[in-house]
Amino acid sequence: MAKTDQGNGLELNVNTEKLTDSNGKGSSNGLDPEVNGSIPEETQVDKYGFTGGAQQSAGELAEEVPIEVLRQREAKWLEMLNSWDKWMSKKHNKVKERCQKGIPPSLRGRAWLYLTGAKVKREQNKGRFKELDIQPGDPKWVDIIERDLHRQFPFHEMFAARGGHGQQDLFRVLKAYTLHRPEEGYCQAQAPVAAVLLMHMPAEDAFWVLVQICEKYLPGYYSTGLEAIQLDGEILYALLRRVSPVAHRHLKKHKLEPILYMTEWFMCAFSRTLPWSSVLRVWDMFLCEGVKILFRVGLILLKCMLGTQEKVKSCQGLYETMELLKKIHPQYVREGFLVQEIIDLAVSEKNIEKEHQAQLRLWKENHGDLNCKSPPRMHGAKAIIAAEPPSRQELRQSPTIIVESPLASKMDVMPEGEAKGSKKATKENGHTTALSTGGAFNPSGPSPALKHMTIQGSKESLSSAEQDTYL
Repeated sequence: MAKTDQGNGLELNVNTEKLTDSNGKGSSNGLDPEVNGSIPEETQVDKYGFTGGAQQSAGELAEEVPIEVLRQREAKWLEMLNSWDKWMSKKHNKVKERCQKGIPPSLRGRAWLYLTGAKVKREQNKGRFKELDIQPGDPKWVDIIERDLHRQFPFHEMFAARGGHGQQDLFRVLKAYTLHRPEEGYCQAQAPVAAVLLMHMPAEDAFWVLVQICEKYLPGYYSTGLEAIQLDGEILYALLRRVSPVAHRHLKKHKLEPILYMTEWFMCAFSRTLPWSSVLRVWDMFLCEGVKILFRVGLILLKCMLGTQEKVKSCQGLYETMELLKKIHPQYVREGFLVQEIIDLAVSEKNIEKEHQAQLRLWKENHGDLNCKSPPRMHGAKAIIAAEPPSRQELRQSPTIIVESPLASKMDVMPEGEAKGSKKATKENGHTTALSTGGAFNPSGPSPALKHMTIQGSKESLSSAEQDTYL
């Protein structure tokens, strides 16, 4: 199977409109409302940014966290991110537990950056994304990427506008990856993964998290031939024998190959399969604990849909079974139910690695050696940080929210010249905040520094140094 033919379940309406100029950079079309289009004012946008489609939030499928609990969790995550290496080495189970509870939305992007090791990767390769971003890219991959852009979450406000900022940033990230790994190029299943990341972080950070997912979490998934995903399909099928013998026998009876139903699940990390609240919870756990989370989700869905004799009676053949697995019942993908099932299912890294070795031997007997030599898979954040221990400098959080405060009481006792140029730093909620000592302070109104700020359109996404403005 050629990787450029790997679909994602949506019809492709070819459009020749280009997002790039002759230099391969994003065009300025995203700034033109006539080109961009807009979401009508009467359209309802859910809290995740969806205006419609299957993944628009349905209240009963998502869990609401009380605001007091959310603030407590934010404080805990800020504390962890400020001493990430210590928490990962000494209190990893607590990090895992907090990921299972759900990362606070305001910190999810930064947490994913740290969990994947992408923060360290970015610091070790400063300027690399910018170098890739200004290169034109291979015309073969550029053309395929451009034709795929409008298919990624078209009902999300970030990607709804053809040629808008979301699509431009998605193009930049995917094009940069083809230049970073020219031997792999581009696979269509990478696009929804990159799009999910862009919903939570700037383009440069999304690029490095994508690199870590492709190289550490799912190595070989997006390479020519899709050998790695086929192997994992056989692992999933073998594990199903223990988790749900009824479902296993049914799939075996109808000769339903795993590659037919689990490819999109795993390659897109369920981003096209689950309600959005469930997608985010699965990703929180996946980026912390590794690919075993994807296996658990796949096993749970198969067990829930095909796990009893009554359920398989309605599936008399391969076609009926495939149709059933394309339309998972809502009660099985509801956030609260699914997350608890994932936590409770006893499928470990050891189970997966043991089965991986068994399936690798069978593969060699039937097909010979693998054509794609992928690096070993890393089972989550702990394995990644253990394999490449970062320095404290690489983990240091930059002060990205600058708030000017006059500290009027101190100005009264300071010489005029000293007060004018003096700046002090304070720590608040784990952030270092620069405090200027000029101007007058009005506790009931906005800071003078913020009062005159205006939001202006820009071709460029926010830089990595500005990531905290997503809070």
